[in-house]
Amino acid sequence: MPSARLSADIPAANRFSVALAGSADEIAESQRLRYRVFAGELGAQIDDGGTGLDRDRYDEHCRHLLVRDTVSGDVVASTRLLDDAQAAVAGGFYSAGEFDLEMIHGLHGRVLEIGRTCVDADYRNGVVIAALWQGIAALITGEGFDYLFGCASIPLDDGGARAHAMLETIRGRHMAEQRHHVRPYQPLPRADQAAVEVASTPVRMPPLLKAYLSLGARACGEPYWDRDFQCADVFMLLNVSELNPRYARHFLKRADSASARRLAA
Repeated sequence: MPSARLSADIPAANRFSVALAGSADEIAESQRLRYRVFAGELGAQIDDGGTGLDRDRYDEHCRHLLVRDTVSGDVVASTRLLDDAQAAVAGGFYSAGEFDLEMIHGLHGRVLEIGRTCVDADYRNGVVIAALWQGIAALITGEGFDYLFGCASIPLDDGGARAHAMLETIRGRHMAEQRHHVRPYQPLPRADQAAVEVASTPVRMPPLLKAYLSLGARACGEPYWDRDFQCADVFMLLNVSELNPRYARHFLKRADSASARRLAA
């Protein structure tokens, strides 16, 4: 497993710290949060073997980024990061189970996959999301990644009406060029009439999807229908060189190279 040290003083609200997990116990904290959110809250079908943990074979190859409430000590948000070198060891990227990733293999430069991102229901606010992205940005800056990608999930608990409304907006404003499209192995079924009617009304996008779009990421085609997690996964690709300038200043803080260098080898 890659080294898991990151300075916990990356700028964020004073109440929250962000760091890479440095032990098996800290990784388990992330897995426990994932299980609570995905299985307990969203109803995903996860075989945890009675452990209360969401874990799979990719975890040992990933770095796990944790946002912790410094008052309670609890992990309140997490994501895992799989770079191109470790993906080769793991046998591929996690997203390859949902999409044909031939496009990703053709990109020039280093790539980093974000996955299993979740935030505790009581902490879904801009401060926590910002802390998570600042940790990701420190890794991007410190290690020179050129592309960031991952899936942003849209819940289907209402039968898909909201998802189709969001997808209409994405198709009209945020779609990548055709050469950067990926093919979902299980496409989301076409909208029924009720969903078509809802699609004409504005809806609030999930925080992760909103963050991707704010940074300048693009959707790479139609979503994958994840039946186990009851959601539509939208494949998002961010070319780091094309970051939205406003958010690049906020998240990457390229001028503060010393902060980026605090990534431990």
